[in-house]
Amino acid sequence: MANILVVDDAAFMRMMIKDILTKNGHVVVGEAADGAQAVERYQELRPDLVTMDITMPEVDGIEAIKRIRQIDPNARIIVCSAMGQQAMVIEAIQAGAKDFIVKPFQADRVVEAVQKALR
Repeated sequence: MANILVVDDAAFMRMMIKDILTKNGHVVVGEAADGAQAVERYQELRPDLVTMDITMPEVDGIEAIKRIRQIDPNARIIVCSAMGQQAMVIEAIQAGAKDFIVKPFQADRVVEAVQKALR
């Protein structure tokens, strides 16, 4: 069981991810709709894991990953991206993301990525 921060600019996506995580015994301790909010919430909540969207207004996911990793070099972050964003996924991994899930995603893929990142 992990405390997880869910970051996505689409409320329905946050809802979907939250649903998958809670059904699998995790606790969603917070949500953020953009990268700047994600960094603030991370500092406040210190979650075990973050699910991070890439394309968001203001501060994107890549920048948010970099800022969170400055606060906590051991931060565990999983990127959730849409199809066709391979270059951004590579950039996210280089910035310190542990794994990525492609939207639209299967629940078991989300669970597997979370378990892997928590190991």
